[in-house]
Formats: sequence, structure tokens, C-alpha cells
Amino acid sequence: MAKKLGFYKCLICGNIVEVYVGAKGELTCCNQPMELMQELEADSSTEKHVPLVEKIQGGYKVVVGSTLHPMQEEHYIEWIELVVDNKAYTKFLAPDDSPEAIFMVEGESVYAREHCNKHGLWKS
Repeated sequence: MAKKLGFYKCLICGNIVEVYVGAKGELTCCNQPMELMQELEADSSTEKHVPLVEKIQGGYKVVVGSTLHPMQEEHYIEWIELVVDNKAYTKFLAPDDSPEAIFMVEGESVYAREHCNKHGLWKS
């Protein structure tokens, strides 16, 4: 069964999909089942991956890492996602961007996720 707001990755070609409506059935790619990506939350390396959410006037600012994550061609944050009251908002990043995003939305239940091209999916 596919998990709502779950990210699934093809271990063969690298495709990643996010599920908006969870339902029975198996997600497949390249004739193989896709793997549910685990949301990592603890970062013990010197490169910080955990997204930090800050409430700002009218919304939220998300910064990746207490020490900013590198943003180089070979190692960077591909996207930052903010989930507010079960609605997902995404900002896609490029290697020369800053590892942060501002989302002008309000809500009660808030968390952030980000995806590093080398180290996977991280959650606040």
C-alpha cells in the first residue's frame, strides 16, 4: 500500500515520486518495486541535513542545517518541502542556490523535509 505523502525511489534508475493519495497496490519502476524512502531525523555528520523551521510573519522559513548545507554540483539539496496541516508545499533548488526556502502559508501542524542528492530524505 502506498503511503500518503511518502516518497518512493526506484533503485535502478533513481526516479523519485511522492504519493498524494495513498491506496492499495505497489508502486513499480523499471519492472521492480519502488522503495519507500526513510525520513532521517538525526544528523551526526559535519554536514547538516535536518531542516530547521522558523515561524516568520505570514509564513515559515526553512533552512537546511544549523550549519548551512553545501550547494555544489556534486552535493546539494534538490528540494525543500513544508507540510502544513497535511498540505505539501515544495521549492526546488539548484546547486548554486542557498539551502533555504520561504513559504507564505499559515497553519497549526507544521514540519519540513528536504532531499539531499547524496544523503537522501531528511525531516525536521
